[in-house]
Amino acid sequence: MDRIERFFGLKREAKVRYMDGAFEVGSGGGDFVKCAVTGEAIALADLRYWSVERAEAYSSPAAALKRHLDVLSAKA
Repeated sequence: MDRIERFFGLKREAKVRYMDGAFEVGSGGGDFVKCAVTGEAIALADLRYWSVERAEAYSSPAAALKRHLDVLSAKA
């Protein structure tokens, strides 16, 4: 997050289409998405982890792993 984003804050949640190796922001725009595990706001510039299958974003590799393990245990 750069200095301008910190000063003005993240204003609007984006509608995102998650694809393999990329994501696409919907026509409504937006500044951030929420982590599916922690609920933390993730600036689009900082978004690195997501699931195409579940169409959700994660704030860190640990959050992505936790979600994956939760889904596996729910199937068992």
